[in-house]
Amino acid sequence: MFCRNQTTRATVARGSALEMEIRRGKYRKSLYVNTTQDSDIQKKIDHEIRMRDGACKLLAACSQRDQSLEAAKSLQTCSTRIMAYMSELQKMKEAQVMQKATRRSSDAGPMDDRLPCKGKVAISDLRIPLMWKDTEYFKNKGELHRCAVFCLLQLGGDIFDTDMVIVDRTLTDICFDNTIVFGEAGPAFELRVELYSCCSEDDFSAGSTPRKLASKLSSSLGRSAGKKLRAAMEPGPCSPVSNGGASPLLLPVPSVPGPKYHLLAHTTLSLSHAQDSFRTHDLTISGNEECSYWLPLYGSVCCRLAAQPQCMTQQMMSGPLKVSLGGGPPSWTKVYAVLKGTSLSCYQRQEDVQDGGVDPAFTIAISKETRIRVSEKDAQGKAQNVCISNQYGGEDVTHILTTDSREETHRWMEAFWQHFYDMSQWKQCCDDLMKIEQPSPRKPTPVTPKQGSLYHEMAPLAAPSCEGLLLQDNAVSAEIRALLSSYYNDR
Repeated sequence: MFCRNQTTRATVARGSALEMEIRRGKYRKSLYVNTTQDSDIQKKIDHEIRMRDGACKLLAACSQRDQSLEAAKSLQTCSTRIMAYMSELQKMKEAQVMQKATRRSSDAGPMDDRLPCKGKVAISDLRIPLMWKDTEYFKNKGELHRCAVFCLLQLGGDIFDTDMVIVDRTLTDICFDNTIVFGEAGPAFELRVELYSCCSEDDFSAGSTPRKLASKLSSSLGRSAGKKLRAAMEPGPCSPVSNGGASPLLLPVPSVPGPKYHLLAHTTLSLSHAQDSFRTHDLTISGNEECSYWLPLYGSVCCRLAAQPQCMTQQMMSGPLKVSLGGGPPSWTKVYAVLKGTSLSCYQRQEDVQDGGVDPAFTIAISKETRIRVSEKDAQGKAQNVCISNQYGGEDVTHILTTDSREETHRWMEAFWQHFYDMSQWKQCCDDLMKIEQPSPRKPTPVTPKQGSLYHEMAPLAAPSCEGLLLQDNAVSAEIRALLSSYYNDR
């Protein structure tokens, strides 16, 4: 069973063992209770494991450099998502244990259960400047160093990847045109941006390095001894290179032949970095000039990080009200009010809100500086008035709201307090509505699969319930579908 003191590090260390339990169907029984949320994460883990297995097969079968780089990128993305989902399961279980412990505690005092609203967080226009030497960039001297790079962006359990970009000394900036939107973020979000790099000039063919070394050694040792050495190192059906074992010369053999991406730089962005403009942030660089995947980064990343809390985009409260401008004898006006963003919009009829094209009769500002209070009950004792005060030109302007019952007044006051709380948590994101552009979907080119091909072999792996050779849209990730499409279009 899950232990309370089990840490995320322990979960990561036993990642492969957990995956084996997932395959045997025992993960759900041994680690967490069968809730809807847990089941959703379990399905995501199962899906990413199938995608990772497919990427491994594709990586082993790729014969062209670009295809190998794309397959390795998908493999890296799937592996990162699997570990992120396992970490989410860990946090969920810890939260369940803490919740039970709080309920059982007899001396626990009253707790404030008010939570801030969720929101959208979008990152776009990623630019990472490079700092080439003068001899490399201006004089075009030295060996042309070329790397394939992409970014992984993680917020909680959501992980997205950018397109892959080939970088050499002809570029002054690494540019990613993708717009990544996270739909369920809280104001305490931490968006981790990771830049991965792989030298695209290396030979990624399985067993290519042992072959080249054996060729050189055979010419030095002579025909007879060299022939035996080549036979021992040639990757055959039972050779050490093909089955992942140790070769006679103890050469390092990767578990999956092909290119490997390495973390080159990373940074973490939070609410304080969200602005409706293009800004520069510091990068933490990994590796050095001795690494094959090294690129001369300037040490910063430029991007646009925008956030839209739900209190700025959705109706937080609506209903009929009577409004009067304070300062004189009350003159009530019946309106249908909508609390959204930085204003309380007052319409003449409810139908005007539903039509969408009708402007409100007037609006009352609702901001962090707005003061709100409940006055004494009216003469009939049926309801209480709500007073909203704002400053315009140095003068206080007060609007008085009233409802038909004390219950309605209480509902409106709760909505106002929640709205003010949301604004206090989302801070500058509630001053003005930041613009978020919707990302354009990736559209892979459809292909007709060949009989007996890798595409045909992966169909039952990704979607065992479907018939025929065509892969369903929800069965395979966009990255794998695009890679399969390009793989068979090029052959």
